[in-house]
Amino acid sequence: MACKKQTVPFSGTKEQEEALKKVIAELKDTQGALMPIMQKAQDIYGYLPIEVQTMISDGTGIPLEKVYGVATFYSQFALQPKGKYKISVCLGTACYVKGSGNIFSKLEEILGITNGECTPDGKFSLDSCRCVGACGLAPVMMINGEVYGRLVPDDVPGILAKYN
Repeated sequence: MACKKQTVPFSGTKEQEEALKKVIAELKDTQGALMPIMQKAQDIYGYLPIEVQTMISDGTGIPLEKVYGVATFYSQFALQPKGKYKISVCLGTACYVKGSGNIFSKLEEILGITNGECTPDGKFSLDSCRCVGACGLAPVMMINGEVYGRLVPDDVPGILAKYN
């Protein structure tokens, strides 16, 4: 069963746009300015949707393909917004062999999203990660930094209910 890509409409404010334009004006003539501009843009918006990438491209004269290439190459950049509750499931070796793949699948099923996506209401985002250093508690997931360990798929609905 293929997951349908969920998208949250871009909702940038005039204040955010002005802040980004100011950053671009300050940095655009600096050698190697693209990364710092993109980092500041992500600080302003929380992620780098195509609308923000286009503003960066237009403001710097750097081709949109290059901006997009940098955004997709570096894991620090998010192309989708993050939810109010950021769920991260460890798919590192220790967690995976103990069933974290099943935990991840259960979250996908319940939330209707997949890796890197956010629910349409902006409440939850789902990401996989590699080793959070809690191998003794495998399998592990975190929600906004709170660690849940020794999970089975049936634990997931009760944990999510805490965040409703």
